[in-house]
Amino acid sequence: TDCSVFSEVNMQLSRSADVSITIQEKLKCVVASELGCNIFRIHSQLRKVNEKAYEPEIIAIGPYHRGKPDLSGMEEHKLVYLKSLRGEKIEKVATCVAAVKPLEEKARKCYAEPIALSSDEFVEMMVLDGCFIIQLLLKFKQKDLIDKTDPVFRLEWILNSLQRDLMLFENQLPFFILCKLYETIELPDHESGLIDLALNFFSDLLPGHATARENGNPQDNIKHLLDLIHKNWSTSKLKPVKEMTSGTGDMALIRCSMELSEAGIKLEKIAQEDIFDIEFENGTLRIPTLAIEERTESFLRNLVAYEQYCGDDQINLVTDYVTFLGCLIKSEKDVTKLSHHGIIHNFVGESEVISEMFNKMIVCIVGPSRNFHYAE
Repeated sequence: TDCSVFSEVNMQLSRSADVSITIQEKLKCVVASELGCNIFRIHSQLRKVNEKAYEPEIIAIGPYHRGKPDLSGMEEHKLVYLKSLRGEKIEKVATCVAAVKPLEEKARKCYAEPIALSSDEFVEMMVLDGCFIIQLLLKFKQKDLIDKTDPVFRLEWILNSLQRDLMLFENQLPFFILCKLYETIELPDHESGLIDLALNFFSDLLPGHATARENGNPQDNIKHLLDLIHKNWSTSKLKPVKEMTSGTGDMALIRCSMELSEAGIKLEKIAQEDIFDIEFENGTLRIPTLAIEERTESFLRNLVAYEQYCGDDQINLVTDYVTFLGCLIKSEKDVTKLSHHGIIHNFVGESEVISEMFNKMIVCIVGPSRNFHYAE
């Protein structure tokens, strides 16, 4: 009897050890995936209102949308751009592969989910996607590089879609991969650095007066292209109001444009370089002009999503801006009022479309940040 009890205890200890080892292995994977993780799949609460705003239209960059049939058309074009950038010599392509290969593990850790690709498949994806982006940025800047048969620049809608797709939160490559490839390619003209090329490419997409500009951020601090846009879009000196602890109920106190106007508040457009610099003084609310076109909602939604995942109230400037505009715009009458004052430039058509856009956007925002930039 004692032997059978002893045997049973040993079996239980053995099973416990097996379970412990299994859990330990899983814990190792969790630690590895969290280090440097900055590219996420957007959760359902954010995307359910308008899923298309987060989905690429014509190109997959990185692993999350890789292999989707409706995006397959650009896969061959990635090879065309690699060939035009590196030529047909295998040695030149091999240098790109050799440069990226040591960065594979670090690149995998940037993604919030395990990537079910072999080492060769992952490196190939990084090289093809990275070289495509670099060649696209170069062609956008240096028009003499453009082949007359290149559909990207021959058909304006393709270029517009690429600008949109390359800033999507789920459609990113680690910026250090782009930097390494850019250095490896040994371009004859290095006057335009990678950051300048990228900001120049996205300048058409920014829905404000000013174009993006570099604020002295070193490359090491840039996570990906969306992060670069976020860091450089705003030149605002606006400081967040610390510890707004009274809750989201205070947002109800920010009246819509029509009610403000009826209460005697004047609405004026202001020629500020920065779109976030909204002023209120002596009964006048001054707001920089916001141009709204078809890509604006996707642009704002992805920046808001990025801020939500950063978990830092201090940088939630886009979230707070969208929240504030969502308070001002409750109906199409509010859009008409703001358009009349030059505060909104409507390039999408009906005012109702814009009012619905903002009403739906603020639904997915979990209230303003505690340090709401426009609280005062």
